[in-house]
This record gives sequence, C-alpha cells and structure tokens, in this order.
Amino acid sequence: MELHQLVNTLGQDLKYRYGERVHKLTLHGGFSCPNRDGTLGRGGCTFCNVASFADEQAQHGSVSQQLQQRAKEVDRARRYLAYFQAYTSTYDEVTRLKALYEQALARENMVGLCVGTRPDCVPQAVLALLADYHQQGFEVWLELGLQTAHDKTLKRINRGHDVAVYEAVTQQARALGIKVCTHLIVGLPGEDLAAHQQTIDRVVGVGTDGIKLHPLHIVEGSTMAKAWRAGRQFAMSLDDYVRSATMMIQRTPPEVVYHRVSASARPPTLLAPLWCENRWLAMTAIANQLDRSGAQGAALGRPFMPR
Repeated sequence: MELHQLVNTLGQDLKYRYGERVHKLTLHGGFSCPNRDGTLGRGGCTFCNVASFADEQAQHGSVSQQLQQRAKEVDRARRYLAYFQAYTSTYDEVTRLKALYEQALARENMVGLCVGTRPDCVPQAVLALLADYHQQGFEVWLELGLQTAHDKTLKRINRGHDVAVYEAVTQQARALGIKVCTHLIVGLPGEDLAAHQQTIDRVVGVGTDGIKLHPLHIVEGSTMAKAWRAGRQFAMSLDDYVRSATMMIQRTPPEVVYHRVSASARPPTLLAPLWCENRWLAMTAIANQLDRSGAQGAALGRPFMPR
C-alpha cells in the first residue's frame, strides 16, 4: 500500500478539503536566528550547518518573484500555501512580518500561510497577526521546531529553549485557531526508541495538528560534523529510523496530519547517513512496515482510514 493510504498526509488532506491539489511554495524571507546572531548564542544548534540551505544575509528575490518562480516548478497544482521555511520566520519586527506575509497572501490562488520558526520566537503580537489571517479565512500553519521533548537533549544540542516554551505557545496558538505543525528530529545524540516514544507521547498529549519527522543529518559545517569525524557521533541506520518513525506514527491520532515522514540531503553537504540522499528509501520502508503492522493511530486503537 502507498503511504497516503496508511498515514494522514498533508497532500491528501489538502486535496480532500480543497477538492484539488494544493502545493506548498517555499520562501526565503531573509530571516536569521537568535541562536546564531548572538541574541541567545552563536553557531546555532549542533546539527546546524551555518552555511546550509540558504544564506540568511541575502533574500533571494522579493516574495512575489520567489512565488512566481516556485509556481512554475509545480505546474501540477493551481492553488498554493506560502511557506516561509528558511531559518526563524517570525524573528523580526511585526511590521516587517506583516509586509512579507501579505505579499505572499496577495498572490492569486493562495489559500494560506505556513511559517517555520522556533517556539521561543512567537510573541503575542505574532500570534495576533497570524490569528487575524485565520479570521480572514486563510489556512494558517505555525511550524514549530521542537526537535525533541527531552530538555536534556535540547541542552545538549544547544537549542536554547526548553519543552515548556513549546507547550505554552502551542496551546496559545491552537486556542486562536492557528494550526500547529511540530517538527521532530529522530536520531539525536543519546536518544533511542524509548526516548522517541516519550517524545511523540508528550507531543500528542499537549495537542498538535501536524507533525513533521526528520532523520538526523550530519552535515558539513556543523558541530556534529566535528564529533562525527572524531568518532564521537554516530549516524542512525535506516532500519533504526524506520523502526522509530513507524512507532511514532502508530502512536499518533489519525486526525493529526503528517507533513513529512522523512527528508533528504546530498553530499558534499551531507556527511552521514548516506541513505538520507534518497528520502524515498525511508518513505517506502515506513509504508511497508505500516502495511504489515498497522496504520497511523494503530497503537491507540484508532487506525487511520483513507477518505
């Protein structure tokens, strides 16, 4: 069976609710991060490549120009979600955030907004701004990079916040009608299957509307890369990732939407694990394991049923 028949995926959820394909268009808003600019610290989290994915010092064209280019790349969709993905996309003055978000929402056939950020960078003014878009009828997703529900690990990876901050902003956002997607990294140092179960159970217990799973990538330019080269950091095997991801999905209520169950990167940025070069390897293996042992929600006695 295919993944969307076993997991409540974002693509199928959007297609069901809007009656047609809706695609995320990724945007760079020129944001930085308080864990890199000196506000909280410098160098970022230990898994972060300071020069990876996008250069925070330069915005790659206006929001309108980026949307136009991204739309050309996804000709199978006619309706869109604007996704401010790079770095901490609420980390600026609210007046600038409003200008950027509204440039995106002004595009024809735009149904909503997705904003990727840290739990400690979502003040009340930002929540009020996002809630206003929700009240206007837009779909609004606040994508929060929690990574793990273990404070010990968050400190170890130099994250700069604790789980309590995530819990508070999640509850505040959802009370305002803002959907929350929780980002989790599987394979962080010192964590095993039991730790991953504790993380998913805590996230589900707090309440969330979406989840994004990401295998730990050891990338060039990160603190973890130095530890990996010194033999102090190990990369997660594909089998172990599939085992943990399957368990987490099966412990997730069927109404929670999975935005992602794997991710990929390429050398020379990616150092390990090399199976992360192809995200379909994990996605296919997870689907096969779910098909054998039970769909999303199966461990809760509420298995997902495709609509």
